[in-house]
Amino acid sequence: MTEEKYMRRALELAARAKGRTSPNPMVGCVIVWDGAIVGEGFHAKAGEPHAEILALRAAGPLAAGADVYVTLEPCAHSGRTPPCCDALIAAGVRRVVGAMTDPNPLVSGRGYRRLRAAGVAAETGLLAAEAARLNEAFIKVMTKGLPFVLYKCAMTLDGKIAAASGDARWVSGPRARQYAHELRTHHDVIMVGSGTLRRDDPALTCRLPGGRDPVRLIVDGKLTVPDQARALFPRSPASLCLLAAGERAPAARRAALAARPGVEVWQYAAGEHPPLPELMRDVARRGWNSVLLEGGGELAGHMLAAGLIDKIEFIVAPKFIGGAGPSPLRGLQLERMADAVPLRSLTAEFIGPDLKISAYVGAAGADDPPAPA
Repeated sequence: MTEEKYMRRALELAARAKGRTSPNPMVGCVIVWDGAIVGEGFHAKAGEPHAEILALRAAGPLAAGADVYVTLEPCAHSGRTPPCCDALIAAGVRRVVGAMTDPNPLVSGRGYRRLRAAGVAAETGLLAAEAARLNEAFIKVMTKGLPFVLYKCAMTLDGKIAAASGDARWVSGPRARQYAHELRTHHDVIMVGSGTLRRDDPALTCRLPGGRDPVRLIVDGKLTVPDQARALFPRSPASLCLLAAGERAPAARRAALAARPGVEVWQYAAGEHPPLPELMRDVARRGWNSVLLEGGGELAGHMLAAGLIDKIEFIVAPKFIGGAGPSPLRGLQLERMADAVPLRSLTAEFIGPDLKISAYVGAAGADDPPAPA
């Protein structure tokens, strides 16, 4: 096995915890002694042991003199768990190869420096771009104070997300709808506007076996959400629904909704609608790294105009509906083609009969991998 293969294995391990580690990053670790893997581990959940600790436990005494491949710089500070650097030094490892430097200012570079000061060879940069992509949500929070937002929508080939009547069941096929639930289990928060809630009454849950329900975030300036909306009813005590309201939301309505189990109301004193940048900063402060924006076109357009969407995934169904149905970015109103929002790193693949188009928002070059420390 080459060094790159060891790191790819560590990345595979890290990805097993996708959607489970916030506010922490996903991290995988592989320990190699004399050309053989003797220990593996990945961080499964915030508050639980880090990847390096689990790999060291698996390796036991074989960790002494071994090489360690880890997808992110080992931590050098005490948080919910002790520093991983100290554990690696105590185990007597020979060398640590990291994929990238931790963007967390509490760590950034300190882990590698502590290892080197203790006589452990430490380097970084192996598969840095892949590691950065894996933890793009964590990196966004650490560097911008904002969550990583993916806008997913299904539309017809003529660009409609519903018929003129509002009927949207179903734009895409069964496989694409299953994929939508895979996205839900991998994201911390699912976000919709009040119009989508009133029109479609979505539950906003993950219906995959073993899946995890994301936090439900409804942007509802005047708190017009119906009392019987499915999103307001938790499936478990840990399930949470957030309502983001503007200053004109009636106080009595706010109190009534906030009194319901599993419901929180965030009211902003900034006009009729909650200010989206501030709302996203509050999401990040709460410890949620990733947001899946599912609708509708009005909210998505405003989010894009505010520069808050990082990636799009459009599921294009091979059908026409015509008419005056809503578009996926109705809230985006640009007058000149020169002002169009650019996309980069575009890919396309079929999901059943539907075509999934994915792209990052922004000009080319914005996704360059981090430089080695």
